[in-house]
Amino acid sequence: MRRKRRSLLPIFGGLVLVLIVAVGVFFGVQFITKTGVFRVPGVVKYDDSLLQEERDLLAGIFTDEIELDNDVEIAAEYSFTKPQEPSAYIYNIYVPVTDYYSLDDGISVDNPMNVFADAYQADVNYEMIPLSELSFKKRLLSLNGSYYLDDFDKGAVYRVIKFSSDGFDDEIKPLIDGKIGVSGLDKSNVLTFAQTGVTALARGMNQKLNQIGDAGYFAEKIGGFLSGFDLTHTSNESSFTERASADNICSDPRFIDTLIGIGLDIVELTGNHNMDCGAEAAEATIDLYGEKGIKVVGGGKNAEEAAKPLQISEKGNGITFLAYNQSTGGATVSEAPGANQYTEENAASEIKAAKERGDFVIVDVQYYECSAYASEYEDPTCDYADSSAGDQVGFFRHLIDLGADMVVGTSAHQPQTFELYEDGVIYYGLGNLFFDQVWWPGTTRSLVLAHYFRDGKLLQTKVLPTVYDNNMQTELMDAETAKWYLERLVKARP
Repeated sequence: MRRKRRSLLPIFGGLVLVLIVAVGVFFGVQFITKTGVFRVPGVVKYDDSLLQEERDLLAGIFTDEIELDNDVEIAAEYSFTKPQEPSAYIYNIYVPVTDYYSLDDGISVDNPMNVFADAYQADVNYEMIPLSELSFKKRLLSLNGSYYLDDFDKGAVYRVIKFSSDGFDDEIKPLIDGKIGVSGLDKSNVLTFAQTGVTALARGMNQKLNQIGDAGYFAEKIGGFLSGFDLTHTSNESSFTERASADNICSDPRFIDTLIGIGLDIVELTGNHNMDCGAEAAEATIDLYGEKGIKVVGGGKNAEEAAKPLQISEKGNGITFLAYNQSTGGATVSEAPGANQYTEENAASEIKAAKERGDFVIVDVQYYECSAYASEYEDPTCDYADSSAGDQVGFFRHLIDLGADMVVGTSAHQPQTFELYEDGVIYYGLGNLFFDQVWWPGTTRSLVLAHYFRDGKLLQTKVLPTVYDNNMQTELMDAETAKWYLERLVKARP
């Protein structure tokens, strides 16, 4: 008896059905999830707010060869504040500047776009420039009450490019990091340096100290401001000794607390009175500075020590500080303590060596003094750079010609004018920061030079007048008086 063979068709048909279902599910999932053959690449969407140069930059990043899994929308805006969102990148930073000699303080604008639209049309004649182009030859203005080099997060207009995508962290960020955006400035990369004028904690100040008993008193109104700088300088003309009195230019030892109160980092010894109290006091004073961590320039225990340039290396900045006594006496001779005597040969070689190192060069000069003092009225004679004996203008400008970037006069007991010259800047005299000369309006004033450096480049110097009265407590001038006084000095420039 023959058996009947079972047909394979049902089995084959079942397998085909299973395969069809599997393929359907496979492609169905791809269709629903938009993957595989149904995958739609992410689209880069450029908003109309983008400038053409920004579009060109982005097109070079998001090329046809780049396939994204997610759409990305890219837009841009101007902002008064530094963006904090991880997906917002700073494309550029713009700051308001005006003429170097302008006395305007700042501008106020309600909309970031209007900062550009109003330029040259507002009450203040200003222009907006990229932060990368900022230099000391233009005066940086505050913006809506904020000064960028003090605030860093405000005082500027930020051009911001924003990216919106579900895959920002995984897809977009790796593509754009390092290719777009600027970091701006902050406290870690900007060196602040305050230069001040004549300090002579002597004569009547000794008498005042004996009355009040606290040397910190004299710095109470200015100490917080000056100690806020990374570096603070003054030119101190008197040495510490127990023999200090109301009749000599010697300092009571307690006055070291006044200098500590202003956060002093650098003391200049080019003055002509540091030897008034004798060599022993001068040497002991230099030792005291060392004990307190205060660097010395322009003077020393002997001629070799006094002539050493001060090299500053802070926050990526190289600065060479040179200081000379040109004319007023008190210079060291061989092994005796005293000030660093100016010679053309030394100045030329030291400036050249500093420039070869790539340093910014500051030269301080103890020059002749203008003494056209008046007791009861404002005498502007000493405002002028040529009011002292000799050719002060020619001498200071010659130092710029030798390669110095900045020249500062530290002998004047009242402030003098200032000017841009060639590729440098000159401040002819800074006046008295601390002294007992309360009898004449001019000698109660001084200028603080607030420098801002980045990568060895001087970004800005703010000129800030100070004043003291019979109480001998130095403080910053109020804004209105400061503007009047600076206008007077600006008009006196060569």
